[in-house]
Amino acid sequence: MKGKVVLVTGGAKRIGRAICLALAAKGARVAIHYGHSEAEARRTAEECGGAPVFQANLERVAEIRGMFDRVAEHFGKLDGLVNNAARFTRFDPLAIEEADWDFIHSVNLKATFFCCQAAAKIMLAGEGGHIVNISSLWALKPWEDHAHYCASKAGVVMLTKALAKGWAPKIAVNTVAPGVIPFDKIDARIERFIKATPAGRAGTGEEIAEAVLNFLSCSRFTTAQLVAVDGGLGLR
Repeated sequence: MKGKVVLVTGGAKRIGRAICLALAAKGARVAIHYGHSEAEARRTAEECGGAPVFQANLERVAEIRGMFDRVAEHFGKLDGLVNNAARFTRFDPLAIEEADWDFIHSVNLKATFFCCQAAAKIMLAGEGGHIVNISSLWALKPWEDHAHYCASKAGVVMLTKALAKGWAPKIAVNTVAPGVIPFDKIDARIERFIKATPAGRAGTGEEIAEAVLNFLSCSRFTTAQLVAVDGGLGLR
């Protein structure tokens, strides 16, 4: 990864922060995207040795494209993209309104595609690269109060496969599906998932970052693949 330029969306905190720190530790040149969390992004950037930060509202395609233009201008190239930014809400499916659906899909799926597209235009004009999309275990397992979220992340899985097929051999596109990775207070519902996890514990941001780095650094012969980092919860 040494010297490779990698953009991480939603890189200010939580899993995104862990990915940025892991990349910087391996010698990558990290570009950190944030939407509203500027203070957290700048703290993460400092921990990454003074990495540049790039603001964009991922609901707006023009801002996505503008961000990638700024990244390419700053670094002169782009070797990797990690689509980490995402939204999460809980609704009874009977209560979901159009705005609730759009709130999730505009970032989780639509923005993921347009970030992939913008990155690919840079990579295909150069030496190629790697894209890693963060999906979710709940792309593979139904969660009744999160039908809209599950649908968005299932879309990311199929999008990953379609783009991998379309952009091979110059760009590898893979996805990491986290299981239970808590950062906030663990409530009774999350505790039940942890107890159901064969590994006997929740996962960490660092463990997601490890899987992401494996995809970013491996041969582009590995493409269209999904790795679930879930402690075996998907087996339940």
